[in-house]
Amino acid sequence: MTRPDRFRPARPPSRVGQPARMGQPGPAAALTVALVAGIWGQEVADQLLFGGSLDRYGILPRDTGAFWNILTAPFLHADFGHLMANTVPLAVLAFMGAVRGVARFVAATLIIVLVGGALVWLFGRGGSVHLGASELVFGFLAYLLGVGWWERTPVAIGVAVAAFALYGGILWGVLPGNPYVSWEAHLFGFLAGLLAAALLHGRRPRRAAGHTDSD
Repeated sequence: MTRPDRFRPARPPSRVGQPARMGQPGPAAALTVALVAGIWGQEVADQLLFGGSLDRYGILPRDTGAFWNILTAPFLHADFGHLMANTVPLAVLAFMGAVRGVARFVAATLIIVLVGGALVWLFGRGGSVHLGASELVFGFLAYLLGVGWWERTPVAIGVAVAAFALYGGILWGVLPGNPYVSWEAHLFGFLAGLLAAALLHGRRPRRAAGHTDSD
């Protein structure tokens, strides 16, 4: 003899592990504007008030007294030309990342700054100061590509393709070349962005399967 299936009320789907949805343009735009304005404000103050002396807070590889400069280096620039070169890709990639979820994007930024900066401090060329938002630019690009890989949703893949189409050409910058350019910050920023994507988006959502419970 079989017993009829017991009725159980349907549970709402869990949000744990679900990919962030596109839908935060306002907060993303505000965060992007704040980031760019903060970097520009700092550089204006550095050039006009401090004579460029704030650049000493860039990363000095293996200098134990300057380890925590990893927190300030991505927001400093050698001059306005350096800053202008980074501004547009920084703004575009930051917005593309933040619009899918501000909280996770902020977490990704912290990972890029901490992990990327620490690797530059460990393995970067000595006798030089590493600074500039290019660490963030490469990190954000890698983050968007990584999210596309991990989530594999139409939105995530579309954003990744758009990011690569716009700025994929900069990936040559992870290779040694110009001695005045920190390819180490490019490389390690990129690797940190991939790590951020894996940590924050690595759990793919389980597919909902309709079924009935029975004894």
